[in-house]
Amino acid sequence: MTNENDTAMDPNGLFREENFTDQKMGSIRKLVPVKADGSDDPDRTTEFFGSAQVMTPMGAIPLNFALDGATIGEAASDFAGKAQIAVEEAGREIERMRREQASKIVVPGQGGGGMGSPGGGIIT
Repeated sequence: MTNENDTAMDPNGLFREENFTDQKMGSIRKLVPVKADGSDDPDRTTEFFGSAQVMTPMGAIPLNFALDGATIGEAASDFAGKAQIAVEEAGREIERMRREQASKIVVPGQGGGGMGSPGGGIIT
């Protein structure tokens, strides 16, 4: 059963979202903290997040990453470096998943439900 508080929106944690793009590399989301009445909340920090896509043989993979900066210009200057880190991390994750899938080679007679020994066809 879901508790009502699990799905309640926090009126003290609201942000106004603004989107920026250069129509080439990706987009930047600017999250401006606001009070419950919708006015800006100067006691909390504005946050910036970058979004881009990288093409792989499996298709486009979305990348999302935090950006440093106090202004949209500073966040845009940080975009290239953070995007590169996100691409490298995505590459490592794809390689990890590829190795994991390769290690799951199915061998006849192995696994549960095999006939014979309780080990599922594995001779002990």
